[in-house]
Amino acid sequence: MANLAEFLVETARRLPGSPALRLGTATTTYAELDRLSAQAAALLRTEGLRTGDRVALMLPNVPEFVVLYYAVLRAGGIVVPLNPLLKERETEYHLRDSGAVLLFEWHQAPGEGTAGAAAAGVRRLAVEPAAFAAELARLEPQYEVTAAAGDDIAVLLYTSGTTGRPKGAALTHAGLRHNTEVNVTEVQRLTSDDVIVGCLPLFHIFGQTCTMNVAVRSGASLTLVPRFEPQTVLDAIARDRATVFEGVPTMYAALLQHPGAAAADVASLRMCISGGASLPVEILHGFERRFGCMVLEGFGMSETSPVVSFNHPDRPRKPGSIGTPIRDVEVRLLDDAGRDVAPGEVGELAVRGPNLMKEYWHRPEETAATVPDGWLRTGDLARRDEDGYLFIVDRKKDLIIRGGYNVYPREIEEVLHEHPAVALAAVLGVPDERLGEEVAAAVVLRPGAQADTEELQQFVRDRVAAYKYPRRVWLAEALPMGPSGKILKREITAPLSSPK
Repeated sequence: MANLAEFLVETARRLPGSPALRLGTATTTYAELDRLSAQAAALLRTEGLRTGDRVALMLPNVPEFVVLYYAVLRAGGIVVPLNPLLKERETEYHLRDSGAVLLFEWHQAPGEGTAGAAAAGVRRLAVEPAAFAAELARLEPQYEVTAAAGDDIAVLLYTSGTTGRPKGAALTHAGLRHNTEVNVTEVQRLTSDDVIVGCLPLFHIFGQTCTMNVAVRSGASLTLVPRFEPQTVLDAIARDRATVFEGVPTMYAALLQHPGAAAADVASLRMCISGGASLPVEILHGFERRFGCMVLEGFGMSETSPVVSFNHPDRPRKPGSIGTPIRDVEVRLLDDAGRDVAPGEVGELAVRGPNLMKEYWHRPEETAATVPDGWLRTGDLARRDEDGYLFIVDRKKDLIIRGGYNVYPREIEEVLHEHPAVALAAVLGVPDERLGEEVAAAVVLRPGAQADTEELQQFVRDRVAAYKYPRRVWLAEALPMGPSGKILKREITAPLSSPK
């Protein structure tokens, strides 16, 4: 199967004058996007990029992300998308673990990426639109696409785990192409007449595959929204006559509750897609009533490129369900021994198909544990009804999903343990009406040590991305433990109120 960047080449050849990207009132056509990507590929080669080299992109939802993403692929490199909110220590870890040779960082970044790159010994290139465009204009486009394709790694996407540090899910050209194709033809049913609102972060696999790659494959137009704000999104839908909106549940709740929703011109919408977390049925129904547009829910994860199942538009839809598997993807529900559970019973969702990652980067033992027999264990508990529709019941792992962002408890616990007053810490998710889950921390202080909850919260806040630090922190005399000394998080109950 061909290089993922061939999608851009083919669409630019077929629809050169069609709008590929919109940002505000500015438009980039497919011919322009292809040329800019080819010029950026030339830039990468002047930097000495070799086939298989990793290039980190630390950019918001701006055209330059798309340009560089396809440039790295067409030059034979591997894209390492990073959240622009990462702090120095997090950036350094990702760059070192991936072995990145370059970091492209947005020029308005607060300097954390720059410091992280310096600590990792990685060359950092600032991306300022005018200067970047001028630099590319001096280069002769290199339109050819390298032979990297098929089972070769295209994207190294750092994903959440419940133990240890983030792991790089190695996604292949073939896996990403298949997931994109199925989304275009069978889930979203996209054509070149469609306009997709892209407020999902492109560094995340949901936005990457389900908005960016599907737009480029189908010739649709992608309206970029660098930062989600309800009124900004509503204005973009009206201005660009958007036909498809995709978001996480918190975005749907924010749009539904926004004062300007009633007067918004959203008549152009034909489909909305929700993922990243369970969408409360009340919000789904309320959104559909307010905006007059069907919302389809699905399930995916970074390791599966991402889509596994969906409520397909040509089949009956079941609110609260993640639908049925997409084409060529198989699912099983397994007990702890790896056996299929009886019909109607709850089991761990396991997945097999062309969308699976190749491996966890340089982690053979963790790869084998997650995909022991060709079936990827998702860590999610689910049940299947008599019609074959899947329903997520709970997460087997401790992963916290806060507003669509994944947070590892252990990572935050390790930071808390760096505080000299902390003896024990347990981080867990607690229900939150707005975000789905909020990060919470129970802390036991060392004997004789002094620290208040605000100090502990600020300590973590200074060291991790803003979406990760615990908004709820409380001090405990002790934490419940099992016979082996393992903290039993399931027995921890957050107090009714605690410092924010």
